[in-house]
Amino acid sequence: MAAMKTQRPWFSNSGSGKDWIDMPEPWLRGSLVDVPAVARATLHALQLAEEDVTRWCADLTDIELNREPLGLPALVFHIRHLSRSLDRLLTYAEGHQLSVVQMAALGTEHTADIPSSVVLTEFSMSLAEAAQRVRALSTLNLEEPRYVGRKQLPTSLGGLLVHIADHTQRHVGEIITTVKVLKALRQPNART
Repeated sequence: MAAMKTQRPWFSNSGSGKDWIDMPEPWLRGSLVDVPAVARATLHALQLAEEDVTRWCADLTDIELNREPLGLPALVFHIRHLSRSLDRLLTYAEGHQLSVVQMAALGTEHTADIPSSVVLTEFSMSLAEAAQRVRALSTLNLEEPRYVGRKQLPTSLGGLLVHIADHTQRHVGEIITTVKVLKALRQPNART
């Protein structure tokens, strides 16, 4: 089978989730066949995250992105956390510990009143950088030991790559759910 070029889905900015042309998820497109399987799955998770966040957040206002509907964390938190946790997890995957700058950034993930353009640009840039870093790690031995956090908790390179994919998709699911709540609250009789 010939490798397919990765395509971005065409969509309108309604954000309803129903305007997308039917296209399989990235892992079903036959793409990235030059990358070993675990790194490929991680890259596909990152690609799906970008597509889903773009799709679901396209028509939200800055106020909605910063709102905490029904006590749920704001979308800006999830998006910033994804951006910055990718950097942290990949630092561990590369065999390093976190820098002072990374630790300081961790403390600002809950900052409110962030314009959507700032948050979404940071997200897009973090995904592009993460993809480059995953590709650089893709040919290494997945069983190589890695250590996470101040406690130096043991894992492996493969374990970190799988966790990156899992953690990313977990937060994207929360983003989609929160967007659905926000859109339901747009209705005139909705409760806050």
